[in-house]
Amino acid sequence: MGLDTVALGPTGTQVSEIAFGTWRFGHENDAGEIEIREKRAHELLDAYAAAGGNFIDTADMYGDGRSEEYIGNWLADRDREEFVVASKIYWPTADHPNGGGLSRKHLRNNLDEILDRLGTDYVDLLYIHRWDDETPAEEFMRTLNEFVRDGKVNYLGTSTLEPNAWKVAKANEIADRRGYEPFTLAQPRYNLANREIEGNYLDMCADYDVGVVPWSPLAGGFLTGKYGRDEEPPEGTRGATDQQFRDSYLTPENFDALEAAEAVAEEVDATPAQVSLAWLTHHEQVTAPIVGARTVEQLEENLVATEIDLTDEQFDRLANAK
Repeated sequence: MGLDTVALGPTGTQVSEIAFGTWRFGHENDAGEIEIREKRAHELLDAYAAAGGNFIDTADMYGDGRSEEYIGNWLADRDREEFVVASKIYWPTADHPNGGGLSRKHLRNNLDEILDRLGTDYVDLLYIHRWDDETPAEEFMRTLNEFVRDGKVNYLGTSTLEPNAWKVAKANEIADRRGYEPFTLAQPRYNLANREIEGNYLDMCADYDVGVVPWSPLAGGFLTGKYGRDEEPPEGTRGATDQQFRDSYLTPENFDALEAAEAVAEEVDATPAQVSLAWLTHHEQVTAPIVGARTVEQLEENLVATEIDLTDEQFDRLANAK
């Protein structure tokens, strides 16, 4: 099993066709336990790299900075140039009025902290993690452009701005007028169950030449096939304990999409999760979906999705199932 590479959106940089998401690294759950500690984080990164993976996704607030620290310590023993590292910036990381947002003050301070935790001079891709209505777009676009000019950031992206396509378009119009670096990547939620970006958002991405790097490709575990229509969610799953998850995912329309994935999975000798990921890797507007995993076995199972060849009929059947 070896991951192929694809262009990072409209850029010349090559990334693996599936990105590895690290939001669980150092994450403290409701019971006060760290979900993935550094030793296992490094085992997961080892397995991803061994499969040919080079596209690592993190954020300054994942694990209160521990995710970036774990990645930085892992990269210290490797050739930094072999890997494409993306991080995100916006959420408060300090308890004072300028500890969050997209102001010039916070952006400059937090980028330096991101680089320090990662142990690197630059990040390949920096996303704004949300839009900041309190900071003029002109201000943060100018500041982000300075990061690119100074060599601290290679490319810029937006994360979780769906369905507000107009905000990305507004920022890129400012960049065009001022000669700034535009947003060239977007990181929305997108999967067979969550289709809110279809229409205006994907149309905007196509029109402004913005690559799409979807998060939650398995709909929070719904598309793994562990849930059944008109059945009680299995004990210990999110569906059994999280009412919001039940309301959002355990719907007739979503089960239509899941059952289509299950049917195609039988045809191609795969799991519904692998088929759901394969649907995204076959999507002409998707650069690379972001997968996370708690164990090496889960990660390796997900990466098998790249070996699945969907026919046009199977792709369309999945696309039209909801």
